[in-house]
Amino acid sequence: MKKYILDLEVTQNIRLHANYVLIKMTHANLLPEMLPGQFAEIRIDGSPTTFLRRPISINYVDKAKNEVWFLVQLVGDGTRKLATVEKGDVVNVVLPLGNGYTLPQNPSEMKPLLVGGGVGTAPMLMLGSELAKMGCKPTFLLGARSSKDLLQLDEFQKLGEVYVTTEDGSMGEKGYVTQHSLLSEQHFDMIYTCGPKPMMMAVAKYAKANEIACEVSLENKMACGVGACLCCVENTEEGHLCVCKEGPVFNIKKLLWQI
Repeated sequence: MKKYILDLEVTQNIRLHANYVLIKMTHANLLPEMLPGQFAEIRIDGSPTTFLRRPISINYVDKAKNEVWFLVQLVGDGTRKLATVEKGDVVNVVLPLGNGYTLPQNPSEMKPLLVGGGVGTAPMLMLGSELAKMGCKPTFLLGARSSKDLLQLDEFQKLGEVYVTTEDGSMGEKGYVTQHSLLSEQHFDMIYTCGPKPMMMAVAKYAKANEIACEVSLENKMACGVGACLCCVENTEEGHLCVCKEGPVFNIKKLLWQI
């Protein structure tokens, strides 16, 4: 897909949590087509310690409002500076980057499970929305440390059934996503996941054991977003591939994970 360098205008900056903000942006012209699982490289202005763009998953695209949403976790100087933008500010963004999730050819016959952990829930919202539009009702399994870390639940509930786990048991079932009773009670035809690598590896192990197709969105450190800097390479059956260019979404069969 063609990539664009755009100056986007902030329409909203919503503080969801002490460590998370939802930033919505628009453009004077129609935003380019974006696919679930793709990401953007966002320039951070005004931060003396931040020299590289920050890769942020595309959370959702509101075509009616011509808005793109970014769910940003505050983890360093760059994302903390980005989190201070206000309505009317202009942010330079490169998008869409990478390859997205594989959408089903026969959506009405498919029962997908979308598993997200932490900020890895971000691409699950857009993916769930696209599946719902295709007539394929998604099931979401979302994991977090506590109830305070479960984000955008109201948006997910508009699209399908939502199940949650929290490590402290403050909401849903206590434990990790792969320990949820849902996995033993229902069968799924496809699993999509994004989140911390240990979580995704556990989900991939479950999928493999149950012979379920599974795609994961890797979160390797990415600087350039176009496969030039080679800092995000992942070892695969095809050799070392740049996650930003060949991914970030991969079928687990392609990855050399010990699952």
